[in-house]
Amino acid sequence: MIVNRILGIDTGGTFTDFVYFDGERMQIHKVLSTPDAPERAILQGTRDMNVELEGLRIIHGSTIATNAVLEGKGARTIYITNRGFRDVLSIGRQARRELYNLQPLPPKPPVPFLYCLETGGRITAWGQVIDPLTDDDIELLVREVKALQPQSAAINLLYSFVDDQFEKKIAAALPQDLFISCSSEILPEQREYERGITTWLNAYVGPLVHGYLRRLSDSLIPARVSVMRSSGQTCLAAPAGREAVHLLLSGPAGGASGAYYAGNLCGQYRLLTFDMGGTSTDVALIDGRIPLTSHGRIAGYPVAIPMVDIHTIGAGGGSIAYVDAGGVLQVGPESAGAMPGPACYAQGGMEPTVTDANLILGHLPKSALLGGSMPLDFDHAHAAVSQLIKPLGLETVEQAAAGIVRVANENMVQALRMCSVQKGIDPRAFVLMAFGGAGGMHLCALADALNMRKAIAPVQAGVLSALGMLVAPPGRQLSKTLGLILSECSHNFIAAALDELITAGKIALAEEGVDAARLVLTPSLDLCYQGQAYALNIPWININDAESRFHQQHQALFGHRLDTPVELVNVRAGVMAAADPLSLPEMKPSEATSPGKFSHIYGIGNPVPVRQRRFLCPAKKFAGPLIVVDEVSTIYIAPGWACTIDIYGNLIVEK
Repeated sequence: MIVNRILGIDTGGTFTDFVYFDGERMQIHKVLSTPDAPERAILQGTRDMNVELEGLRIIHGSTIATNAVLEGKGARTIYITNRGFRDVLSIGRQARRELYNLQPLPPKPPVPFLYCLETGGRITAWGQVIDPLTDDDIELLVREVKALQPQSAAINLLYSFVDDQFEKKIAAALPQDLFISCSSEILPEQREYERGITTWLNAYVGPLVHGYLRRLSDSLIPARVSVMRSSGQTCLAAPAGREAVHLLLSGPAGGASGAYYAGNLCGQYRLLTFDMGGTSTDVALIDGRIPLTSHGRIAGYPVAIPMVDIHTIGAGGGSIAYVDAGGVLQVGPESAGAMPGPACYAQGGMEPTVTDANLILGHLPKSALLGGSMPLDFDHAHAAVSQLIKPLGLETVEQAAAGIVRVANENMVQALRMCSVQKGIDPRAFVLMAFGGAGGMHLCALADALNMRKAIAPVQAGVLSALGMLVAPPGRQLSKTLGLILSECSHNFIAAALDELITAGKIALAEEGVDAARLVLTPSLDLCYQGQAYALNIPWININDAESRFHQQHQALFGHRLDTPVELVNVRAGVMAAADPLSLPEMKPSEATSPGKFSHIYGIGNPVPVRQRRFLCPAKKFAGPLIVVDEVSTIYIAPGWACTIDIYGNLIVEK
């Protein structure tokens, strides 16, 4: 099924981005986000674009689940577990966040003690009942729940992934107006703490996400609304609310999908990416495929569901610069957001931000229209950044602005090193890709800091996350713990366990109208040496191949292999449809026209030319210093760098 008309919508902290493709032409748009009610910006954008909703497919990347967790504004949730285990979520793994603090403050428990309820229904790892769930247990539990009047419930019984009968019995007995999450459905894997946190997060944000998606879908009838999952795949909005924890990285996953797509257009498959928006920057390493992890964290909580392996820092265009108590310049993580936004938006913002600094330095031309329509106010930016001159002991506003940009760059370089150098990966073997509205202005500086000699500013860089949603496939990532010695399992046993997951994925996608002939299956095993705490994910072909690959990968990562049994921890299955083909229109050959405008850049004597991306000639190389602009992004080509443009509009930057 090829959808000819599709609209990608990415809700960010500052802007909401739209990319519409009708099968031949692409239309882009930006509006300021409305964090108090994200659907308002979406409805405004669709009206501005005058898009016909009949026959339209919408893919949406939402931040509502992430924001609810970060701000602690989820639903009033109870946590139901076995007797003696009500403290599991509060105790956690006892890992010290502040290693050298001898008197750390205890973290706030995710669920208040009074909202942690205990009952029967405990089984062993082999499914034997050692504490039955009686009628008296159910009656008492229901009374306790009614007295607390929660909005949602998270049910996490020990070894429920082996036998889920007691979780189902409890769920059936609870008031039907509750939003209920069962660990056996959300994350049927071992590790009761991680499973419990993930189940609680689903219950905590579920009512908000479910209500938001219902309102949004109703407002966009008759369009067909899907949402981006943290794994980089999509699903219909209606069932997505019941699995809200899978939307925690909904927006950033769109960025990874867009970067992978743009890299393929350029013939570059090894990418170090950074998506710099108004509020934060997301970095990732793509080595031939979009990387997934089941060890992600949100607001310090472990989230064990599959998600794109992305590292996020609070360094965006709207990040606020200030001088701390020690007289040191700091940038972020607090952001000016969409309202009031940076000072140069002239919407009441008075604190200096990274965007204001780039405007002062000339990296962002005074003539630029933010989002394609918003003029910038240089005087407001100048006044805001000037506040830092005296506290920092500087002489000019340009020096203060340069300091802001250097600190922001260093924050982003550290994040990029975490994704590469700290994992033993040399970033020089990769190509740096910058996108997001603010990414292009920092591209050359970050590449220089990492000694990288090639970078890409992709086409539609300012809305690449929304573009990524157009090319993301419908799909599911499923898993289940087995906890057996690999050599003691038969091929047929493992294949049957994987087939069970694959069947569940096929059923879910069939309900969304996905043709079974389009499905791509990626079965795999989580393996470790017996007694190890963490596993490696290995593609599944057969037992001998999986064990051999595990030994090789362990040797490559850790420098050794062990002569001990290999344990099969989890079986996993990716079930996804091939993405609808999206062929971007090619640029029409044009003569390289003379720049119509110039920008005065701090530290460079002569005015720097400002060129429109659409007027660059694919056959010509343009040397820096140079500024390239389009509707939604600005790219600063520093001295010593040069750029060319390919037939799709991707800017290839080389030193």
